[in-house]
Amino acid sequence: MQATSGRKSGLGIALASALAFGGSGVAAKPLIEAGLDPLHVVWLRVTGAALVMLPLAWRHRDLVRRKPVLLLGFGLLAVAGVQAFYFASISRIPVGVALLVEYLGPALVLGWIRFVQRRPVTRAAAVGVVLAVAGLACVVEVWAGLSFDALGLLLALGAACCQACYFILADHGSGDEETRADPLGVIAYGLLVGAAVLTVVARPWTMDAGLLGSTVAMGGGEVQAWLLLGWVVLIATVFAYVTGVVSVRKLSPQVAGVVACLEAVVATVLAWVLLREHLSLPQIVGGALVLTGAFIAQSQAPKAPSGPIASGGGAGGAEPVTAGLRPDTEGELSAGRSGA
Repeated sequence: MQATSGRKSGLGIALASALAFGGSGVAAKPLIEAGLDPLHVVWLRVTGAALVMLPLAWRHRDLVRRKPVLLLGFGLLAVAGVQAFYFASISRIPVGVALLVEYLGPALVLGWIRFVQRRPVTRAAAVGVVLAVAGLACVVEVWAGLSFDALGLLLALGAACCQACYFILADHGSGDEETRADPLGVIAYGLLVGAAVLTVVARPWTMDAGLLGSTVAMGGGEVQAWLLLGWVVLIATVFAYVTGVVSVRKLSPQVAGVVACLEAVVATVLAWVLLREHLSLPQIVGGALVLTGAFIAQSQAPKAPSGPIASGGGAGGAEPVTAGLRPDTEGELSAGRSGA
């Protein structure tokens, strides 16, 4: 009974995380259309969240000594890596293709658990991943922009690997008292590391900061830019990462990874409702497939015992998604771990 209750609460938290990650694109797109560079929006998002979490980083400063590799791995891979690889990939291949490849992350998680950690993977989880990926192909309407640029696909696969790292590293440190790493501390330091890396990549000193004090167009109306940025920082980043990591620890990386595929569906629906973007029949069918896959994956996948992935608090387990921002594709707005 207690296990069932824990799984239900874990699913609720995972859904809350997917809603928060998925809603980031709706808030970020008007900022980009007003003139902010996508990388600058990402930098504002991660840096703002890092500043919000700074008191928690100080409170859990013992993690720097106990889990340095985990903190670096989470920041480099789960925060900065997903976004850097994703934006590099969409410079060479269509956004829908890059997003679909990136969301192979849950399948990579299953492979890691089965062949590296040598832990069992349920048939339900495997079927759920297949259905979710098929549904995502419909949600992003991947056939509308097929491209086979080899380097672009490799970069998108890099984003998928980093997304898989998000789920694997989030589960790390959830064992006994000696090995446990507080999730809030891991997220705080991960955001700090990610912000440092993205500062080099995004070069925020070239940003037109004056736009943040103006109003921007959104769904036929006008909204203060700083309000949208506040939503992206507090809800779509701080709240989303906290609930995401907690859900992984309550469920398992394999289940949480499939549920996270709902982010793309949430982003598409919110873009339809709030930004008046078109929602096609294939996207509706795809959303239903993703929901079905998430339901099947969690139905028979109790959490397997957690333990250290690598000695020394390692980040040996090499993402939102995460889905990434898709500012220029009608009906295909998706944002999450990998984008603004």
